[in-house]
Parts: sequence; structure tokens; C-alpha cells
Amino acid sequence: MTYIEYNFKVLPLQPGRDIILAELGELPFESFEDHESGLLAYIEESKDKDDLVESLFILKSDEFKISYTKTSIPQVNWNEEWEKNFHSIHIDTRCTIRAPFHPKTESEIDIIIMPKMSFGTGHHATTYQISKMLLEEDCKGKRVLDMGCGTGVLGILADIQGAQSVDYIDIDTWCVENAEENLERNSCKGNVLLGGAEKIEKEYDLILANINRNILLRDMSIYSSHLESEGVIYFSGFYNEDLDLIKEEATKQELTFVKNQIKDNWVAAKFTKN
Repeated sequence: MTYIEYNFKVLPLQPGRDIILAELGELPFESFEDHESGLLAYIEESKDKDDLVESLFILKSDEFKISYTKTSIPQVNWNEEWEKNFHSIHIDTRCTIRAPFHPKTESEIDIIIMPKMSFGTGHHATTYQISKMLLEEDCKGKRVLDMGCGTGVLGILADIQGAQSVDYIDIDTWCVENAEENLERNSCKGNVLLGGAEKIEKEYDLILANINRNILLRDMSIYSSHLESEGVIYFSGFYNEDLDLIKEEATKQELTFVKNQIKDNWVAAKFTKN
């Protein structure tokens, strides 16, 4: 899957960057990254259009000077990148996420992940935070869904903590193949499905959804309808400034906010079903 990178340069930087981030959040961009002079925004090539951002209000404002360039970004081979740069991740001394070429640790939970071309190594703030919160969750006997599973690391962590069953869903073929491989590496079992929220057919006690703001808002009603009463759902993949939007939609879907964590402005939030 090829992505398009939009590189926005913004003057003045603040509040310009926050404004353009909010506007881009209404378009089908999947992720964002701040840099010293502006913002990077990523979108699937198939969803990009020549005039996609031309209607942004901030581009027409005399208060800001905005310029941008576009670059095609082929899918990264994370195998190569990991072997060059990867180091083990330690979460609260209890859990280690490592590559197959790293030595086994003395951690209570030792997870082996080779990402292939998938997201979810534990390095990103969203994966790290849900993993940390999941260590506090009682997973024993729970039916779990890892939605937007990437490497499958979150579902694998729930499995190791005693989940009754774990299903994995992702829209990317690479992720499906990679999750299956990582399940085998960690002696875990589960159903790995290719697709989106339309693939959710069962009821779950625990749902893990580390995706992005737009998809979470769009599909939250589906997640909630498949979450058992008093079940738990974790959302991540969005910025702190988007938390109120997530809370507002969650309330509409009979989900109650419990708590959240923030790391590098990324949020992981816990909700329960009313």
C-alpha cells in the first residue's frame, strides 16, 4: 500500500499547526507528525486528490503563510528497519516486546514481534500506552477483539494474560499475514481476518482499537454494539486535542469514560459499556 506524505510549512507555527491539524482531521488522513516548521500528514494514495486540501480555511487566511509539498511514500520494509534500529521495549518491568534476534529476557511476559510491514512494535506511544494499561486489565476468560491489529502485539498480550479467545482484524494483507506469523512465534491462537468493522460478528468482553481518530469516530457504533454490557474498550491513535470528540461520540454509544494516558501528545483511553 502506497501513501502520500503532505509536508506543510506553517507561519506562525502556533496556533497555525493546531488549526491545520484540526482541519486535516476532517479529511481521510490516517496519521500526522509534527516537525519544527509545521506538520506531516499521511493519506492512502487511493484517497488522495489533486485538490484535496485546497478548500482548507487556513490556506485562505491572511493571518498565516502556509505551503506544502507532496511525496509518494512506498510501504516500508520494517524487517530491514527493525534490524538496523530496533531495541527491546520494556513496559513496567513486567513485559518485554522484542525481536526474534534479541535474547530472551527475565520478564514475566516476553513477547516476540517481527513487524514485517505492519504497525505495532511497542515503540509508538499509542501501542506502548495500551500495552501498559492492558497489563492492569484482568484478561482471564475474556473474549477479546484486536481491531486494526497490525502486528497483533496487543491481542497477543491479552492472550498471554489468559484471554479465553482473541480475534484479530486489519484492512492490510501484510498485517494479516504478519499477525498470523507473530501468533505462531508466541504460541498463541486466534482468528485473523482481513477487512474492517464489517468483519465484526461476535460479542466481546474486551476490545482494543488502536487506529486513528476518523475511523474510531466512524465505526464506534459498531464496536459498541458488539461489546458486552460492562465490557471494556480501549481507544488510541489520536491526539490529546481529539479526546473530547472521542468522549462525545462514546457517550452517544453508551460508553463511559474511565481514564486515559498521554505520551508525546498521543492518547490511550479506557471506556466501559453502560
